Parts: sequence; C-alpha cells; structure tokens
Amino acid sequence: MTSSDRARIDFPSRIGVWWASETWAMPDAQAVARDIEQMGYGSLFLPEVGGKECFSQSAAYLAATDRLVIGTGIANLHVRVPSAAETGARTLNAVYPGRFAFGLGVSHAPLVEHSIGGTYAKPLATMRGYLEKMAAVAPQIEPGVGRPPVLLAALGPKMIELSGTHADGAHPYLVTPAQTKVTRDILGPDKWVVSEQAVAIGGDDEDQLRRAHGHLEVYSGLPNYRNSWLRQGFDESDLVRGCSERLKRAVVGMGSVEQAAEVVSAHLDAGADHVVIQVLGDNPMADPRPDLRELARVLNLG
Repeated sequence: MTSSDRARIDFPSRIGVWWASETWAMPDAQAVARDIEQMGYGSLFLPEVGGKECFSQSAAYLAATDRLVIGTGIANLHVRVPSAAETGARTLNAVYPGRFAFGLGVSHAPLVEHSIGGTYAKPLATMRGYLEKMAAVAPQIEPGVGRPPVLLAALGPKMIELSGTHADGAHPYLVTPAQTKVTRDILGPDKWVVSEQAVAIGGDDEDQLRRAHGHLEVYSGLPNYRNSWLRQGFDESDLVRGCSERLKRAVVGMGSVEQAAEVVSAHLDAGADHVVIQVLGDNPMADPRPDLRELARVLNLG
C-alpha cells in the first residue's frame, strides 16, 4: 500500500478538537463547531457514551461547517447493528466526501451491560466479526462512493493490529506520545493514527491537577484503560481512583499554554497524523473555546 491508497480524510490541519456536547442544544453546539473551524482546527471528534446518538450529531456538525472533519470518538458498536453502522457512515461519506471519520469501539463492560443491557463478550473477536459484517454490505448502498474511513479505539497490540488489517487506522485515547509511537510502529506508515490529548491550562497547578483528577476518575475504574496504562509502563500504585499524580501529568498536558501545546506536538513527532485536543474544564461539557483560542495562537493555527 502507498500513501495514495490510504482511506480519504481531508483534515484541513493536523490538529483538531475532541469535545462532548451532549448537554448543549444542537444549534448552540453547531455554533461552537463553526468557531472551532474558524480558529483553524481541522476536526471535531465527539463521543457516544449514552447521551446523544453520534451519527445524527455528526450530520448536524457537517451541515454547519465547510471544511471541518467530523469524527466519532468513539461510536459504540453495541448501539447499532453492523449494517446500520456501515450504511449510515457511507451516507455521511457520500454527502460530505473526505469530511467524516468513523471511529468505532467495543466500549466497556459496565456501560454495555448496565446502561445498554447488552452482552460484553471477547472484545477482539466482537470487533473482528462486526467489521467483517460491515464490509459485507453490498456496494449498491451509496453506489460509487466507496466505504467510509474506519478508525478503531485501539489500545492493546492485538486491537491495534486489527485496526490495520480490518480498518483504516486507530484513534488512541488517554495515551502518552510514547504509546502513539507504539501504535505507529505496529501500523506502519500507511494507516491513520489520530491520537487524543487532554489538556488542563489556566489556573494554578492545584487547579489543573483537580481537573485532571475529575477527568480520569471514571476511566481509572475501567479495565480497558487500566490495562492500557500498565502496558504503557505505569503500575498498580498509579491506578488509584482518579490516578496518581505521575499518571495525571503523563496523560494530561498541564502547565502553561506553551507546555500543553508541546505535548500535542509530541504526538505528531511520535507518528500521529492528527491530534485532537480535549480541553478539561470544570465539567466535561464546558465551553472549550476560550482555551482553544489560546492553544490555536500558540500552535499557529488559522
């Protein structure tokens, strides 16, 4: 495969945004997306964790912007059958070619079993089977468009390998730049690596650590992330609720705006094609624009 064979994603710049807007009215969230585009960011990635449905949100953001790539970070495969996932993504790809990235993941056992009422089976086998069913959808659906680019929420080496053999790349989340390099090394040069990087800027060090703690508190109780951090070189002493200070500082860009921007750039240097910044405010749905404007200035966007 050559780079020209890579699935098409037309990022206007190498740095984008990850933002959860579930408590926002969509017209207001669309205004945020337009501002993000105007600042010079290349994407807006959005989660699917039990609030709003991600395909309808993606369509609304795509309609409200001109160049911004919209990505799901990450669509939960337990929410929809494979044919619905494939055909929905194809339709978005048909209407907005090059502007939709379909991020897909197996989610987490507590969410799937308690919130959705599903069954959380072997993640790797579940994902492989799901992707094979997606690929089997007839080409007559959105004829001539081709398949949408699919990125997997891949943390472990086997899921990263699957993101290269059965998908178009990976969307690593809560990882260090060193883990971005591991992902790139496994995938080689011709698959997409879109890494997420949380940042806490403004306020003093204590306040930044508080926001990092709030961000990591839920994740620190999920086996998928705990295992990921152990593979990245942390140990059980780092996996306390909300994570140790060492782990907080490793996975959240803190300090000045310039220091946070350096961590974002470190993922690019490690092999990421694109990095999405998640601004940590006082709550997960806080308005990210003030901090994004500061970061855009330091990162020379726009």
